[in-house]
Amino acid sequence: MLALVRVALKRPYTFVVLALLILIVGPLSALRTPTDIFPEIRIPVIAVVWSYTGLPPDQMSGRVMLNFQRALTTTVNDIEHIEGTSYTGIGIVKIFFQPGTDINTANAQVTAISQTVLKQMPPNITPPLILNYSAATVPIIQIALSGKGMSEQAVFDLAINTVRVPLVTVPGAAIPFPFGGKFRQIQIDLDPAAMQARGLSANDVASALAAQNLLTPVGTQKIGSYEYAIQLNNAPTDFKALADLPVFSANGAMVYLRDVAQVRDGFPPQANIVHVDGGRSVLLQVLKNGSASTLAIIDGLKAKVEEMRKGLPGNVEIALLGDQSLFVKGAISGVAVEAVIAAVLTSLMILLFLGSWRSTVIIATSIPLAILGSIALLALAGETLNIMTLGGLALAVGILVDDATVTIENINWHLEQGKDVETAIMDGARQIVTPAFVSLLCICIVFVPMFFLEGVARFLFVPMALAVMFAMTCSFILSRTLVPTMANYLLKPHDAHGTEKPATRNPLILFQRGFEARFERFRAVYHDLLEAALRHRTPFVCAFMAFVLASFLLAPMLGRNFFPAVDSGQILMHARGPIGTRVEEAANDFVAIQKAIRRIIPPQEIQTMVDNIGVPVSGINMTYNNTGTIGPQDGDIQIKLTENHGPTADYVRELRRQLPELFPGYTFSFLPADIISQILNFGAPSPIDVQVRTSDLAVGFDYANMLLARIRKVPGVVDARIQQSRSSPIFAVDIDRTRAQYVGLTTRDVTNSLVVNLAGSSQVAPTYWLNPVTGISYSIVMQTPQYRLDSLSALSNLPIAAPAASSLQVLGGIADVRRDTANAVVSQYDLQSMVQVFAGVQGRDLGSVATDIRAIIADLAKDAPPQIRAVKLQGQVKTMESAFSGLLFGLLGAIVLIYLLIVVNFQSWSDPFVIITALPAALAGIVWMLFATHTTLSVPALTGAIMCMGVATANSVLVISFARERLAELGDATAAALEAGYVRFRPVLMTALAMIIGMAPMALGLGEGGEQNAPLGRAVIGGLIFATIATLVFVPVVFSIVHRHHGKVAKAADAVPGVPHAV
Repeated sequence: MLALVRVALKRPYTFVVLALLILIVGPLSALRTPTDIFPEIRIPVIAVVWSYTGLPPDQMSGRVMLNFQRALTTTVNDIEHIEGTSYTGIGIVKIFFQPGTDINTANAQVTAISQTVLKQMPPNITPPLILNYSAATVPIIQIALSGKGMSEQAVFDLAINTVRVPLVTVPGAAIPFPFGGKFRQIQIDLDPAAMQARGLSANDVASALAAQNLLTPVGTQKIGSYEYAIQLNNAPTDFKALADLPVFSANGAMVYLRDVAQVRDGFPPQANIVHVDGGRSVLLQVLKNGSASTLAIIDGLKAKVEEMRKGLPGNVEIALLGDQSLFVKGAISGVAVEAVIAAVLTSLMILLFLGSWRSTVIIATSIPLAILGSIALLALAGETLNIMTLGGLALAVGILVDDATVTIENINWHLEQGKDVETAIMDGARQIVTPAFVSLLCICIVFVPMFFLEGVARFLFVPMALAVMFAMTCSFILSRTLVPTMANYLLKPHDAHGTEKPATRNPLILFQRGFEARFERFRAVYHDLLEAALRHRTPFVCAFMAFVLASFLLAPMLGRNFFPAVDSGQILMHARGPIGTRVEEAANDFVAIQKAIRRIIPPQEIQTMVDNIGVPVSGINMTYNNTGTIGPQDGDIQIKLTENHGPTADYVRELRRQLPELFPGYTFSFLPADIISQILNFGAPSPIDVQVRTSDLAVGFDYANMLLARIRKVPGVVDARIQQSRSSPIFAVDIDRTRAQYVGLTTRDVTNSLVVNLAGSSQVAPTYWLNPVTGISYSIVMQTPQYRLDSLSALSNLPIAAPAASSLQVLGGIADVRRDTANAVVSQYDLQSMVQVFAGVQGRDLGSVATDIRAIIADLAKDAPPQIRAVKLQGQVKTMESAFSGLLFGLLGAIVLIYLLIVVNFQSWSDPFVIITALPAALAGIVWMLFATHTTLSVPALTGAIMCMGVATANSVLVISFARERLAELGDATAAALEAGYVRFRPVLMTALAMIIGMAPMALGLGEGGEQNAPLGRAVIGGLIFATIATLVFVPVVFSIVHRHHGKVAKAADAVPGVPHAV
């Protein structure tokens, strides 16, 4: 290291060029590195989406989902757990893998087994869709389309075929099918009465259509020197020509399709309705996928949308809603501004202490260079710029000052001894190289345990740790290279020590001299205090330790949250009506709910309100959806508040209170609306998810209802509800097989006729029409319109026929129809049936609520029936507890590693023990600060605590290393401790103040997302205040006790003027 300093003095341009390179590479790296809210969370998940139109959840679960999940366990490696959810017509399996799994291999294995099991599935089932996603696959922007004078299916068609296609080319954008609108298809509306009059069933008409509309090429013919392609009119080019297809002939009369059905450009029964500010709309949701930056995706999308506007019809309106890039930019710039403010405040504090603008310039120059160097190294390590890495850099600003300050202070002291500049630099460097290196290692080593965290916490905090470690390493290198180079140019030899300072009228110099005089008086007071403490060592140590230990009694009162809540000005509410409510009725109710919301929240504070009611057209949307929608009675309302809005939490509290009273049939729940909470919840609709895993669903529901009744009584629990439902209304059609056989019908004939009438022909006999103008294929679906089947008698009168049947029959003649209920959704966890109790938290911390719920689960477990396999508390609670245990282990690990490191450095067991006695005080300070600011213990606060261990130790090392030197000279531990405290008072205070001032902007939690890292800043400030007091008073006293038998007793010596301020 000294060789580096020597090179810096002999070849100064070397490190000036290094600084210039950092100034070039740093900003370039910052511009090219993706910017996001969080680091990439690489927990691989594969979703497999099965679809079979109209298949009820129970059948989907038994015939498709469990079959597939069992097959998965045989051929797919490294599965962490499997979740399966069956809806009507859709089944979604989510396969969670162990961290570090090769996702490409997993994809290949999942794809292979999904093709293999097709033979065991219901007939005509299509192979599944296979999707990759992660915790960060959350909505980042929505594109709403509406068109004056255009039908909903025309807008939907435009959205899916014209707007969506160019947008998916934006790197990192995942865009499922549109929400709302009507899915365009060629609709053949059957007329049951007309079919009955002509002796036809729906199955006869479907068979005729399949026979008359073929997509088979017939080949070519060679005549002469040419080969001709044969084009057969086996498929109509105009869909209206379908009406002229012959269906049946009898006694010379021909029945055409138009005689028994109407052909139109239509849509299936609408199951998903979207309103934007009250008007019907189609919504394209854009999700972030992979490692691409949120800002880059949204910028790319906006550019594509602007490009596209020119080619769209004039009556089509495109609106961009829920733009998360505004929040991300606000959060990122907030952290960056905090770092700049911290650097400026710290530089001013240094100027005040040192009274030399030259020294301050040297220190202030090293801060941005270290930060830029760290950004370049982060980019090299493949990290993004986000609130965690930038938070780490903001955290590092206060510590960065430490290296340069100590170096400059030491050089100044040697200059005061009358040495020339170069000698002063070399002597100063020689004196502080070891303590500075130990301090660097202390601060870096505390982050090592973070690399052993698991799950989401690992991906969040390893980049932060890297940011601090890179910044510290850069700072250490700069303080051995650039700082001596600049000092050689800027610093001047001092006059003989002790001469009077020249008279001046400069107010700044006068202010600094006044500060210096007051500081010396303050130091004298401290000297007397330390002397008193050393005289009464035992009572002082007992009282101090009693206070520290008593402080820890406040810890249980702090409460625990995973991350602090963020007010992003967004509210996401899920509402569920009575199970089985049709989507049109739900839409009417949602209009009334939105009117009530506008009465509760001042209308001028609502920027946009979007609702999304019912089940989307594709299973892909259901996979990405994390709001808990299970059927047409469910809907989400997203509210974006204006910039100058009241506290969002107050509005949510009021909505929670009033809406259930106004709409008693509905259950309301408030979901994470901001991007941070959605990522941390990892796709769960609420932070608390109690899973009742059972072998008998009926028993599981009874047990879940008992749990729910108890959980609702827990203080702080809100929105407690059971996610699944077994009260979905059904009509059970029981075929009398004997009666059917008498009239020549089989169960297959009845099934085929009913499928075509009710679900449509798309699943059993799919056929398509190609639009020759646009080149887009549309499904041709045959179905009886829902308005024709509006009673049980209409269902009973549906015609059923078969080739073997003697005459046309009606359903009521061969089957009985009765009312019943069934499951609306079926869920599994590792192939076990599951009932989930969801709950949120309001007015209390998540940790305390989770503790109470665990007590309820344990209490009920004593009398649990044997069918209940397990009751697990999952969701954000589980992630939080795993992160907390990892970080608390990290905290203990940090203390042990620091101790062992100092043992190696000091070659002693006792002195390192003296040094780490400051750490309990630091922890007590953290507890007091969090308690005083009403901040719950959270992951950022624990990170701050780990950080604090390193900085507190670095200061103790400064004091004890000097005390050891004085002990060797004086032989009296008390005198050595007193002198060490007095001489080290200035550098210790400067380092601590630099860190505290550097953390102040972060601790205030101002700006977008500022609440996120505020606990970190507060923990560091609280810990450092107490640790500094302990370092300056408690540590010297412990040192004097530990070394009380060292050598002969000498009188305590007063501090000698003219000793170095820093080592």
